[in-house]
Amino acid sequence: MIYLETPRLRLRDWEDEDLEPFSRLNADEQVMRYFPKTLSWEETAASYKAFISEFRECGFGFYAVEIKESKEFIGFIGFHRATFESDFTPCVEIGWRLKKEAWGKGYATEGAAACLSYGFAELGLGEVYSFTAEVNEPSKNVMRKIGMSFVKTFAHPRVDPGSPLAKHVLFRIESR
Repeated sequence: MIYLETPRLRLRDWEDEDLEPFSRLNADEQVMRYFPKTLSWEETAASYKAFISEFRECGFGFYAVEIKESKEFIGFIGFHRATFESDFTPCVEIGWRLKKEAWGKGYATEGAAACLSYGFAELGLGEVYSFTAEVNEPSKNVMRKIGMSFVKTFAHPRVDPGSPLAKHVLFRIESR
């Protein structure tokens, strides 16, 4: 099923054929530089199954993203229920992960903006959060471009406190 289309992107259900390029994406050290580690094939397969399960449970999730013109899988953009322990969870977060060949083209901003519109208008979300490691300037820029506002910094409870990635920033946007 196709959930959203933008001028250049199609945000759709996951397909079995996505698992191989998704695994390459998660194994890429540059793509995963703001995460604690790259993911193995098994970890990627578990994420894939969790994404599909979240769609069944919530009616939303991280959508597989392809370029409309070429039908090339480039990653994911969408929503996730964040449930780790924090003063702002549980919440719905918006997130994205795209292969490096897709960077710098505005795809994350284009897809995330469409997701927010869909989330507020069709899913009835009242607010959406996003968070990333404080050092992740590219994602913070996308958050700002889609109209999100900085809320605070926090220590992510699932990241080793000694890691340079432990300090996170939290952004938020409300339905208009």
